[in-house]
Amino acid sequence: MYEKIAKNVFKIEADAIRDLAGKISPSFDKTVNLISSCKGRTILTGMGKTGIIAQKISATIASIGIPSLYLNPAEAMHGDLGRVTKKDVILAISNSGETDEIITMLHLIKKIGVKLITITGNISSTLARYSDAVLDVSVKKEACSLGVVPTSSTTAALAMGDAVAVALIKKNNIKLIDFAFYHPGGSLGKKLLLKVEDLMRKERSVAVVAENTPVKEVLVKITSAKAGAACVINKKGKLIGIFTDGDLRRSIEKDKDILDKKVHQVMTKNPFSIVNDTLASEALKLIKQKQIDEIPVVNKKNEPVGVIDEKDLLLKGITY
Repeated sequence: MYEKIAKNVFKIEADAIRDLAGKISPSFDKTVNLISSCKGRTILTGMGKTGIIAQKISATIASIGIPSLYLNPAEAMHGDLGRVTKKDVILAISNSGETDEIITMLHLIKKIGVKLITITGNISSTLARYSDAVLDVSVKKEACSLGVVPTSSTTAALAMGDAVAVALIKKNNIKLIDFAFYHPGGSLGKKLLLKVEDLMRKERSVAVVAENTPVKEVLVKITSAKAGAACVINKKGKLIGIFTDGDLRRSIEKDKDILDKKVHQVMTKNPFSIVNDTLASEALKLIKQKQIDEIPVVNKKNEPVGVIDEKDLLLKGITY
C-alpha cells in the first residue's frame, strides 16, 4: 500500500520537473544576467516551505562564490529590510504569488530600487506583475492526496533554483578550484586546495645529509628524525639520492664494512621526488603508482624541504 504511494509521489514530482523545460522563457536568461551583474547580494525570500527552498537556493548560490543571504519576509517588516540595498537583487519564491508577507514588501522593495525576480506557480499574480523577471514553476497538482501540501510545487521551485545556479556557473566561468575555495573543510576542498607542503614533515622530522657523510652517521640522523630514510644532497644542496633501510639491508649482504662507507656509495641515486606545491591528492596517486613508502619533497631548485608518505596524506583526509 505505502510503496505504491511512494512511487506515485516520485512520478508526480518527476513529471512536474520534466514540465519545467517547456516553461523556460527569456526571463530565465534575464534572471541569470541580473544575478551575474549584481554589485551587491542576491537575497532570497519566501514564507513557510518555500522559505526553506529559498534558503537552500541561497546556500547553493553562495557556494559558487555569489554573495547571497536569506531574508524572512515577516522579519523584513520588523527591521530586517534594512539588510537590503539598491545594489542587491531579490529573488522571491511564492507558489501563489500572493503571499501576504511578500506582497507587503513590494512597495518598499520598489522604493529601495532593488531588482525583483520571482519564482512562482502563478505568472498572473500580483508578485509576478511587479517583477523584473518571472520564472514559471506552475505544477498540475501536488503529490499528496489532499492536493494542498507543498510537494510538487516546492520540488519544482528547488529545481528551477538549481537550474539558475548551474547557469551562473557557466555565465561566471566558475571553475572547480573556485568551488573548492568555498568548501575548504570538505573532501573536495582538501583534494583541490591542500598541497604537499601543507602536509609534509619538515625540519627536525627530515633527515638531510651530505653525500660524503659516513653511513653510521646517516643512521644516527635518521633515528634522530624518526624518519624512514635520509635525503642525500651534493655540495650545492641539491637532492642527488636517498638512503633507506632497504639500501642498508642490501649493502650489508655485500659489504660488512658498510657503516664506514660514504653514503653516496650506497644510496639510491636520482630518487623519485615531488615538488612542494604539488596537490596532495596528486602525491597520493604517485605514491600508489610508484609503490614507495616515503617521497622526498623538493622546491623548484631541487633542494629537499621535507618528506611525505601515504600515512601523512590519509590522516589528513586525502583519499584516492
